[in-house]
Amino acid sequence: MQLGSASHRDLFCQSFQSSYLDYEPTQLPFPDLNPAQLALLRGIPFWEKARDTERRAGQLVSSFAETLTDPVIREAVALQGREEMRHARLIQTLIDRYDLPVNPPPDIALPPDLDAEFILFGFGECLDSFFAFGLFEIARQADLLPEALFTIFDPILDEEARHIVFFVNWFTYKQIQQGQGLLPLRWLKTGWGYSRSLQNLISAFTGAKRNGAGFTATNANAFALEITPTRFVETCLQANPQRMSQFAPELLQPVLLPQLCQLALQPLKLWPDSPPKLKPV
Repeated sequence: MQLGSASHRDLFCQSFQSSYLDYEPTQLPFPDLNPAQLALLRGIPFWEKARDTERRAGQLVSSFAETLTDPVIREAVALQGREEMRHARLIQTLIDRYDLPVNPPPDIALPPDLDAEFILFGFGECLDSFFAFGLFEIARQADLLPEALFTIFDPILDEEARHIVFFVNWFTYKQIQQGQGLLPLRWLKTGWGYSRSLQNLISAFTGAKRNGAGFTATNANAFALEITPTRFVETCLQANPQRMSQFAPELLQPVLLPQLCQLALQPLKLWPDSPPKLKPV
């Protein structure tokens, strides 16, 4: 298969659509929680931001789909928009089910350049999903909440993996179709996208931005867990290929953050073995 070809387009679009999982959030079997579990869930501060982030993502992706002229790609992007909105409904269902303290959702305002915003959003998801895969596994291994809740949210992680694989293939296809298929040009455009998303990630860590890219990584301290940087990176590196194993080997996958973390792993192992305990904030 040649990247940028019609067969490439058909593969990443059909793979995305054929792996769609049909479910309705309000029909999922949310478990009863004991008082300690309920207090922990209510003490996690990011449910409101998570819902609002997914709502905005759903509106952005759905609006972007309407601008596309290729019917094959438009149908796949529209499906992603519906999935993003379903993520928001799932989180709202969780909020309602357990009476979590959140504010009403705000109005959504999108920028005029939806193409550029979708690209920035896609690169941000590539970064944030890598951290989400690891944090999810750490929380699951720690038995913080009933396994039934992790089972409900597990497909969301698989959907995020589908989204970022679709994105990197679409972005490469788009560059080649626009005559920018030479590797140096593709690397330059990809580097620009990741650099913008990394800036958002740094802003999120420093407190300047608490929404969008970097959301998962910067909210890791919402859990009462002892996590060394080494353990966190190792778990992310283990979880990432597990999530990515579902895709056809011909499809591109996000590799920048896994490669950077692999390079950083040995220096991180020099980190002190006794981490501070991360408290709910």
